[in-house]
Amino acid sequence: MEPEPALNDSLAAVPWMPARGGNASLELASRPPAPAAINPWDVMLCVSGTAIACENAIVVAIICYSPTLRTPMFVLVGSLATADLLAGLGLILNFVFQYVIRSETVSLLTVGFLVASFAASVSSLLAITVDRYLSLYNALTYYSERTVLCIHTMLVGTWGVSLCLGLLPVLGWNCLHDRSVCSVVRPLTKSNVTLLSASFFLIFIIMLHLYIEICKIVCRHAHQIALQQHFLTASHYVATKKGVSTLAIILGTFGASWLPFAIYCVVGDPDYPSVYTYATLLPATYNSMINPIIYAYRNQEIQRSMWVLFCGCFQSKVSFRSRSPSDV
Repeated sequence: MEPEPALNDSLAAVPWMPARGGNASLELASRPPAPAAINPWDVMLCVSGTAIACENAIVVAIICYSPTLRTPMFVLVGSLATADLLAGLGLILNFVFQYVIRSETVSLLTVGFLVASFAASVSSLLAITVDRYLSLYNALTYYSERTVLCIHTMLVGTWGVSLCLGLLPVLGWNCLHDRSVCSVVRPLTKSNVTLLSASFFLIFIIMLHLYIEICKIVCRHAHQIALQQHFLTASHYVATKKGVSTLAIILGTFGASWLPFAIYCVVGDPDYPSVYTYATLLPATYNSMINPIIYAYRNQEIQRSMWVLFCGCFQSKVSFRSRSPSDV
């Protein structure tokens, strides 16, 4: 057991922040507020949240500002950016409330806000993966009203389920009054984080399956082109290899960011040193920092809109190529 930091025990129940040691108290109002020593891990989470909020705020502004970015693909990217923006703001607010306002109500509201935001972020990644798969599998009918309806349905499901998950700790599924059921992330209960982890594992498996199918479709298209041209040109080989490599990077980044935290939430014990929780939680937040780079800033339509938004004009000497949702 690591030694208790010089911090009021009431902070052990701050949302999404691990307890300050295995036996830290969860009685938020049990003693008068005392000056809090700032934990470096909390500072890093706040810095991460600030970077996340700034990056994704730009993406949200660009998509809202540009009338041309109204296709299903960009609607989903906007949903992802909005979720990550809210997650970044939640990390900032968590830091502020942790060292300024200490109350049970604020704790539960903040944890619910963060759970809903990160759940929406992960679910939006799944929706984008489904959209990419559909754009390849049903390429001829992708730009139809049926696709628009499917996208809107996925959005409603994504945010509806995320909101429900965020409300669970607020509505009573927490360990504020029973420390024996606490998880490594207080005030969430062990059963709550198990549900969240199981949901993540399911989403990860579905994304893995869809990306494998996308790779098969990409390779099949390359083979068909080779048959039509009687050979596989170097450009087609390079494009296929680049596409598969990009898919591997996307899925690898997602898994490397979230898997350690999801696994630790299941196998970890609240009596373990809090550094383990911090060390797995911080990389998970990095996924929201990387998302706008992978899904937004690499897209040339968004690059064009950024040029217009920040420069006020479009110069024709800058070359842009329109990309489809299947471009990875």
